[in-house]
Amino acid sequence: MQNRAITFVARNQVALVTEELDEAPLAQGEVLIETLYSAVSPGTELACLSGSEGWFSLPGVPGYSNVGQIIAMGEGVEDLNEGDYVLNFGKHQKYNRRTAKDFLLKVPPEIELQYAPITRLATVAFTAIRTSNIELGDDVAVVGLGPVGNFASQLARLQGGRVIGLDISPKRLEFASTCAIDLAINPTHEDAEALVNEITHNRGVDALIDASGNSAAIVSNLPLIGQTGELILLGSPRGEYTSDVTDLLNYVHLKPRGCITFKGAHEWRYPVQHDPFVKHSIERNAHIVWQLHQESKLNLSQIITHVAKPEEAPFIYEGLRTQKDSYMGIIFDWTN
Repeated sequence: MQNRAITFVARNQVALVTEELDEAPLAQGEVLIETLYSAVSPGTELACLSGSEGWFSLPGVPGYSNVGQIIAMGEGVEDLNEGDYVLNFGKHQKYNRRTAKDFLLKVPPEIELQYAPITRLATVAFTAIRTSNIELGDDVAVVGLGPVGNFASQLARLQGGRVIGLDISPKRLEFASTCAIDLAINPTHEDAEALVNEITHNRGVDALIDASGNSAAIVSNLPLIGQTGELILLGSPRGEYTSDVTDLLNYVHLKPRGCITFKGAHEWRYPVQHDPFVKHSIERNAHIVWQLHQESKLNLSQIITHVAKPEEAPFIYEGLRTQKDSYMGIIFDWTN
């Protein structure tokens, strides 16, 4: 049996590669999943494609948000059956071997399978809300309105915040205005600090969530945060950036802009599966995302701009690299 995989063969080069599937017997606790749909995580995957992500080696198969059907099981797998549809951390390939100790979460019948992989991007965004102190009535700025930033905006609003979105893409700002944010700011055309001071009566925002991973943007947006506010690093900072470290540290230490708290919001700070001694987990967040979606409080489907066949992967990633206005939520359809 053959396995097809979207492969980053070299820096900024993508191909669909076909290889023989490893048909060794499934190990204890292992399952074989036939992929139906997989979602692209643009920030992480573009960093991998550029060769700048240290943990990802080229050539390699990207992806970590997959929905598929269990077609075979090894011994010792509990609470799952052949035929179950599961959200998992599988790659962009037709078949994935995963273990029961991994994230294997049954998709409720009420959730459209095509949209289910996007759940993973929402659980990534959830980490920003979990680590923050956002309360009813707070002002929250979200920088970078790609899929993760859009979900962070929706969740911050559900948490009770008034959400200000910042992005240099007019289309992303327009899109987020329909589902996620109360005020849109393009910092290349507008004075973001003046607008934030106007809407907050010179208090600044209570929380700034950076979903861009752009170190320069993180530093330049520090003046938007009010005294005793918080900076939430949701996107992983990437790329070299030179700044005055003393000035940066004084945002933490010295009035009038001091006392700001910096917080990391990487998804892996919480356990993957439910732990009776830990309140939050990726599993719990996924269940909440599905509940909010069913209640029409969180929009999973609207964020999808492209549903593509795996054969179209080179064009999709080129679009993500060069046409960020038009490419946002991407689903690969493996059903044929």
